[in-house]
Amino acid sequence: MHLDLATTSAAHQEELVARLRALGATPADVGRGDVPWTVLADPEGNEFCVLAPSCPEAPTTR
Repeated sequence: MHLDLATTSAAHQEELVARLRALGATPADVGRGDVPWTVLADPEGNEFCVLAPSCPEAPTTR
């Protein structure tokens, strides 16, 4: 299972990434280059993404 966390603004994305990192998440390089989302890994190594609000992968309904 892979989780994508949607955000409502660029500031929300930054805040969420900072909060997740403070809780133990670490940046994960998955070789995608410059993308509008941040890939993190939880302490067990499971990768997940924090999507930018304009990201095409973001859900259209909230």
